Amino acid sequence: MSRTIMTSMLALSLALSASSMAYADMAAPARVIMHGQTKILTDAHGWSLYTFDEDQPGKSECTLLCATAWPPFEAPASARTSGHWSLIRRSSGVLQWAYKGSPLYTYRLDFKPGEIRGDGAEGIWHLAKP
Repeated sequence: MSRTIMTSMLALSLALSASSMAYADMAAPARVIMHGQTKILTDAHGWSLYTFDEDQPGKSECTLLCATAWPPFEAPASARTSGHWSLIRRSSGVLQWAYKGSPLYTYRLDFKPGEIRGDGAEGIWHLAKP
């Protein structure tokens, strides 16, 4: 009897664990924070996210040296999309998060979370906004 109860408890525990992992994968990959009077998107660690005017919907045009200065906001292989969030596959095979179809990036010259040094860079880089 106790063996049956233990087995049932283990099965229930595994099922709950699996469902919570699936739920975690569906959580939004970024946060919305206030920067002054403006809402912006950041990664989970508070690093500002940016969009690039040269990108096409669902396709990144920022490669090679561009991607060195503007690292793609990478997604794990287990990532799941929902709402305005989507995934694109870069030419390197890496998955990158996109918001409303726009691929997202961080900026190498933001030296700490919350900085927005990349906003307006070259007139073609902008803070990602919800």
